[in-house]
Amino acid sequence: MSAWPSDYRLAWTLAAAVERSGVGLHSGLPCRVRLAPSALPGYRVGWLDAPELPLRQLEPSQVCDTRLCTALKLGERQLTTVEHLLAALAGTGVSQAEIWVEGGEIPLLDGSALPWVEAIAEAGLTPLGERSEPSLPAEPLTVRQGLGFVTAFAAEERRLAAAVEFPQAAIGRQLFSLTLTPESFVREIAPARTFGFREQVEQLRQAGLIRGGALDNALVCDGERWLNPPLRFEDEPVRHKLLDLLGDLALAGLPRAQVFAYRGSHGLHTAMAAAMTTAITTAMAAAVEPSADSPTLSLAGPSPPVAGPPTPIPPILSI
Repeated sequence: MSAWPSDYRLAWTLAAAVERSGVGLHSGLPCRVRLAPSALPGYRVGWLDAPELPLRQLEPSQVCDTRLCTALKLGERQLTTVEHLLAALAGTGVSQAEIWVEGGEIPLLDGSALPWVEAIAEAGLTPLGERSEPSLPAEPLTVRQGLGFVTAFAAEERRLAAAVEFPQAAIGRQLFSLTLTPESFVREIAPARTFGFREQVEQLRQAGLIRGGALDNALVCDGERWLNPPLRFEDEPVRHKLLDLLGDLALAGLPRAQVFAYRGSHGLHTAMAAAMTTAITTAMAAAVEPSADSPTLSLAGPSPPVAGPPTPIPPILSI
């Protein structure tokens, strides 16, 4: 694509299908994804090895694990590490797409959202008219876990900010914020890679995690230095935190809001996505609540349940 959408006012889908293959971060197994156009709002997952299964629209209530990634329970199957792909779709302005998967995990590729952005650019985008933009209520929303928290409130423009604080001197304290547009996402956030810590690698692999992690798909911090420089940004870790935040919030449909995450985690991010979904659904129900002498209005389906409390993880882990 020569240019990305200027903002998120329009709905967009892919102009063609596109595929990417790679290994899963945690499983270390081969996996493949085909992105395809969709006429329906939201992101829907199907299975390349079982195309007869119904596509399932993604939502926060499906979150089943937040240890170093976001995993979703989709019927009898589980799909892991969805956040980088969802960040690329939401960030570039793709409001609806089909995601066809082979394997139980989204490929890690280079550890950032940039390869997914390149795939979307290869497919091209098709406009679908005005986007339905859910609005948050006026009252701020906040979720907390230990010293970490995420807060969000309604705003005219989407703005994201994150702060991290690590004892490792190579990272330390970092803060980054931006007004979110497709172009700012592609330029400032999409290239930021996932990161981890040398002293935790063996422990995590024994726990069945990061089996696909390597120096070519994740930054590895060793106290005062990085084992695989150079960094793409001086503050690449906090920018990756924003990438994760955006990918997790995409489960709620990317409402217009200003969001700030301090010591964020997938548990906190997805809890905020669930809180947003509940607040929006409640506000919509209140807006159409009948008066005493009006006929009863039956709403289409129950309100999405709020995800459980954020899963505690050691404060120095970040994926």
